Amino acid sequence: MTPQASPQTFSLNAAALESLGITKREYAVLQHLADGQSNKDIAQTLHISPNTVKTHVSKLYEKLEVSQRLQAVQKARDLQLIP
Repeated sequence: MTPQASPQTFSLNAAALESLGITKREYAVLQHLADGQSNKDIAQTLHISPNTVKTHVSKLYEKLEVSQRLQAVQKARDLQLIP
């Protein structure tokens, strides 16, 4: 029987979140991006317009210094912003 790796517990890097200046709403959008949701789905879930989602995603790209959704999610994971 091989030993199973215990699942790592996620600990939010609040300092990185604050230093990047990511707002609560941008963070909510980021979490939904990580779940693979489309802009339309995120808009419906958060009760905002798809254009507002686009704005939040654009701001996240700037703050994370990336240009694609997958890059944003990966960098956020590397910085321990999302599990």
